[in-house]
Amino acid sequence: MRKTLGLLSLSLGVAFIIPLWSAVAQIPSLPPLPLPNNPQAPPVVIPVPRIPSVHSVLKPMELGTDCASQSACLGWDEQIWSRGDKPGDRNALLASIDNSLSYLQKDKAIAVYQNYPIKEITRDRVYRSLVRFRQLVVSSNSPAQLQAAVQREFVFYKSIGNDGKGTVKFTAYYEPAYIASRVRTNVYKYPLYRLPPDFEKWSKPHPKRIQLEGKDGLLGDKSRLRGLEILWFRDRWDAYMVQIQGSAQIQLTNGTTTSIGYAGGTDYPWTSIGRELAKDGKVTLKQLTLPRMTEYFHQHPQELNNYLPRWERFVFFKETGGEPASGSINVPVTPERSIATDKSIMPPGALALVNTSFPYPTASGRLDYRSVSRFVLDQDTGSAIKGPGRVDYFMGTGQLAGDRAGVTGGNGSLYYLLLKE
Repeated sequence: MRKTLGLLSLSLGVAFIIPLWSAVAQIPSLPPLPLPNNPQAPPVVIPVPRIPSVHSVLKPMELGTDCASQSACLGWDEQIWSRGDKPGDRNALLASIDNSLSYLQKDKAIAVYQNYPIKEITRDRVYRSLVRFRQLVVSSNSPAQLQAAVQREFVFYKSIGNDGKGTVKFTAYYEPAYIASRVRTNVYKYPLYRLPPDFEKWSKPHPKRIQLEGKDGLLGDKSRLRGLEILWFRDRWDAYMVQIQGSAQIQLTNGTTTSIGYAGGTDYPWTSIGRELAKDGKVTLKQLTLPRMTEYFHQHPQELNNYLPRWERFVFFKETGGEPASGSINVPVTPERSIATDKSIMPPGALALVNTSFPYPTASGRLDYRSVSRFVLDQDTGSAIKGPGRVDYFMGTGQLAGDRAGVTGGNGSLYYLLLKE
């Protein structure tokens, strides 16, 4: 499932999300994948557009032992274990690993990895690396123990980033929770639409957003989408944010709950409404955060008629009935354990490590940045996530996750971890 990404905070990407997968994950009983026909053969360079050589995007690196402190060393992931009154998320990490293992057994993964340009990164190696890492997570009792085992058994492949020196730009996405109605009322009047049954036959260029919903979002009976309304929202900004993020948890006005997920979209590129505001002098780039944008449009609702049509792409939805939304490899994404990258160059489903800073809540209610080294699974992508220097990090569901995602933006490093051969 593809997702839509947007520039909200330093090109903030937001996307398909699910609630925390909290079930206790068991070690899977999975059939072995076939080994390569010639595992001793040297890596073969297969030139493809944008990847001029086999190591141009991901480069194996030697790990030093001169860390200023243990927590500064790669792979020191303290979030796995409980700390005081803060529970660890080991079960969520294990579930995310299992999701990637499930993906790697599918025909789609076979086809993708047959064409993956870095030939030493095979589906079999990615699979075995996940199985072994899972065993280490289960058997390790501390960040130090897991870190030592990982550095001993794995090769770290570092992304060259957006500058060729490893600098990666990080943003975050989340799943919102909104109130909506199944029927149009005087209050709930801004619709989201199902995918038209004949969408694949639509001629290109597709109709633009303004042609489908009108300048004010209320084209209604005059729209070619009439009769395809799936839900109605009281706030146009809420309906727009669901289109940006690609999914939402929904509290219905009749007292029941449901969820919606991405079903398709028209063929137009991303246009950042935030940058449009900055270009027009309405906000500064320094102010360009999701909370600031939300505040601006709540104070100036008529401005939505001016700015929202500038994003010509239109997104369609399907009701998912509370089922977890999926990333681009069709497995659930997991809070703080799933990332989105450019899947034309990064290995889908693979184990990765991000080294950057993220905002965390304090006892006083503030959000303070903290440096983290976090094991993640690469399970999603997005239209605004391009090149080796972009990562979108899934924060979770609800208001706090949205607050954190809305102010996330900074640089860091990205590594992929594969077992030593």
